[in-house]
Amino acid sequence: MTHDDDCCTTEDEAESRQQQRLALERVEKGTKWTRVASARLRKHCSCSPDEAKSKTLGFVPILKWLPRYQLRDWLLGDVMSGLIVGTLLVPQSIAYSLLASQDPIYGIYTSFFSSIIYALLGTSRHISVGIFGVLCLLVGQVVDRELALAGFLPESRGAGSDNSTFPLVVQGNSSTGVECDRSCYAITVGATLTFTAGVYQVIMGLFQVGFISVYLSDSLLSGFATGASLTILTSQIKYLLGLKIPRPQGWFTLFKTLYSLLTNLGNTNICDLVTSVLCLLILVPTKELNDRFKSKLKAPIPFELFVVIIAALASHFGYFNTEYGSEVAGDIPTGFLPPQMPLWSLIPSVALDAFSIAIVGFAITVSLSELFAKKHGYQVDANQEMYAIGFCNILPSFFHCFVTSAALTKTLVKESTGCQTQLSGLVSAVVLLLVLLVIAPLFYSLQKCVLAAIIVVNLRGALRKFTDVPNMWRVNRVDTSIWLITMATSALVNTELGLLVGVLVSAFCVLGRTQQAQVVELGRAASREHYEDLRGLETLPEVAVFRYEAPIYYANQSLFKKSLYKCVGLDPVKEKARRTKLKKKSKPQEEGRGDIHKKSEGDKVCKGEETQAAVNVTLMLNEAPRSVRSIVMDCSAVLFLDTAGLNALKEVRKDYGELGVRVVLAHCNTTVLDTLEKGGYEPNKEGETGENSVIFFTIGDAVRYVQSLSAANGECDTK
Repeated sequence: MTHDDDCCTTEDEAESRQQQRLALERVEKGTKWTRVASARLRKHCSCSPDEAKSKTLGFVPILKWLPRYQLRDWLLGDVMSGLIVGTLLVPQSIAYSLLASQDPIYGIYTSFFSSIIYALLGTSRHISVGIFGVLCLLVGQVVDRELALAGFLPESRGAGSDNSTFPLVVQGNSSTGVECDRSCYAITVGATLTFTAGVYQVIMGLFQVGFISVYLSDSLLSGFATGASLTILTSQIKYLLGLKIPRPQGWFTLFKTLYSLLTNLGNTNICDLVTSVLCLLILVPTKELNDRFKSKLKAPIPFELFVVIIAALASHFGYFNTEYGSEVAGDIPTGFLPPQMPLWSLIPSVALDAFSIAIVGFAITVSLSELFAKKHGYQVDANQEMYAIGFCNILPSFFHCFVTSAALTKTLVKESTGCQTQLSGLVSAVVLLLVLLVIAPLFYSLQKCVLAAIIVVNLRGALRKFTDVPNMWRVNRVDTSIWLITMATSALVNTELGLLVGVLVSAFCVLGRTQQAQVVELGRAASREHYEDLRGLETLPEVAVFRYEAPIYYANQSLFKKSLYKCVGLDPVKEKARRTKLKKKSKPQEEGRGDIHKKSEGDKVCKGEETQAAVNVTLMLNEAPRSVRSIVMDCSAVLFLDTAGLNALKEVRKDYGELGVRVVLAHCNTTVLDTLEKGGYEPNKEGETGENSVIFFTIGDAVRYVQSLSAANGECDTK
């Protein structure tokens, strides 16, 4: 044998090896479920000293970062940001108490306790946990509803003005002989709601369901916050005008509020109106200046605090309450009230409201935590955040507090003023403690219209989202539709319903995308073995390659078959029905013939029918007829199959097989392979070159295999 012959032989062997189909052999898993269960029990139930230490440090993160605190580099920034945020928290805590239908002192309590607890348990270095407007609105709606059910008169002279008392035993508490007025019962409802929401959050943390936040998309949360902001805005107009009207309950509260405002517009308090206009004229421009020059300012100027101080002094020395009937904050006691247990009998009434509040509070906290962690290059633990925000609700609920979460505005201030760790939260708590022990009574004469003006001004960020709608629509119409529907439902119908509708719309949008997936034909690039959407790429003789870019499951399995049949250009079910009909028509013509003649003709008809069934099927691929006898399905984009999807693939293979068209699958992931194997999709395993091989590792393997089949479709014996 010559050298040239050796070279040719080597090249032929190499080419032959390249043409061999790559096969994966599945390794059987011999581990029993009992061994797996016992191993997991040992892993989770055993605890070494090192693991116990790690768990403790993980549950109380301050024990991990405080020993490594860089005193010289971080202390100044943490102290400055803590002082500034604490100063901002004073007027905002008092203001948002109105939104939650509580007295001002309880808002300060809430911010104080939540700042301390999150500093101990939180994993984010930058977020500020305290009162958040949307949650305050949700709490206020529940509190007003329960006050009405308990027999308290509708709010007519402001929160805490109805001094009628009821023994707590009437509301189901066993402590007989203790009387509770409107303000006391309001904070009892708020604390019980807070306790229940915190329990939900801790339970979700125990079951490691921090992933639930991924189901609340950014567009959903943004739309929900904007819709709630519209409701907050309308609810504060009565304070800006000095009107004494009750907060409406149920659905369509925005329309009910506007109707009440229009019918009572003649009762506007001129003193409150003038004060509100002046506060807005001061706060809106100054807030804009703070936002515009925040990069140049070392810290935002606390104009809110200046306005509160000036307004309180003007109201005190001008006797606005007694002379003009202006509604004021009233008595704000110093110190702390004794702890109080939640009203256990009230939990069933607020359980559903608490669940929605728990989800919203956690989602907002985690989204802000991850946002700032990504910005500053560290990680947060979603489940630990669940624990942290849960205990920020459970523990303070015993001290007359209501629901808390992270707040965007204060978090931005905290970050921009040099915050490095949650030590700044402890500094803010010290500022609030000083207010609670000394300064609180000085806010007695502060008008509620001033607090309402502060709330309205802080809604600017959420309301600005309306200007972003055109750009959002250009970028992604689906997300914008979710935003609009969630916002409209939250604002116009009901706040809690808006959250539920947003979740459902998001789920249906994801489901709809799987419904819109279409089968597309693939072509091969001329230069290399790459298959992509057929746009100028070459097709293969007698082989058609298709791809379906969605899971195949019960909801879209029929759509998958319709799309495939349409793309192929042949519906096998209709084709079989047509052939059956033709066969029935040919039978009467055969009955009148003689036995010999009938036998002769019968042989011809048999051969003719068998040849027609086995001949290459002409398909209208891409509106051009092409002879095809094999179909390759690229399953790389099929994430999973269920029973209905498996049956759909079986039906497709069977129906086309009866027409002489072979259907094979390629590029299936392990999940799909497991489903196909357990569901008996592959009839039997006859080796790599078996006639019944229907699953291949790559598209190239599948194409080479179906091209290598030497049996001619037109032979009656083969059929």
